[in-house]
Amino acid sequence: QVQLVESGGGLVQAGGSLRLSCAASGGTFSSYPMAWFRQAPGKERAFVATISPLSGSTTFYADSVQGRFTISRDNAKNTVYLQMNSLKPEDTAVYYCAADVSGSWKEPQDWYYWGQGTQVTVSS
Repeated sequence: QVQLVESGGGLVQAGGSLRLSCAASGGTFSSYPMAWFRQAPGKERAFVATISPLSGSTTFYADSVQGRFTISRDNAKNTVYLQMNSLKPEDTAVYYCAADVSGSWKEPQDWYYWGQGTQVTVSS
């Protein structure tokens, strides 16, 4: 069983930056694809970014964050990161990390393990 704990959320002004972290335990972290999703109030959980297992050489991003967000992983620390730059008010959401997917990496229901989420609020 894999446990995921997110951190790094907070309140930031538009144009600012935040780095989210997701620490994993209880599994073979390096072997899992990892992802970040977000859920804004009244909306469904939406894909943000994903990174391939092992070297993390392959990444994909939602169009809305492409060029502003960067996903990365440190297998020695069992941690995946989301660097968020040029933040916008519409980035306000609870951000979740997820591990191990079977199916479409864009679909939240296809991911096996989830963290509890961390709130990101971007003020205008």
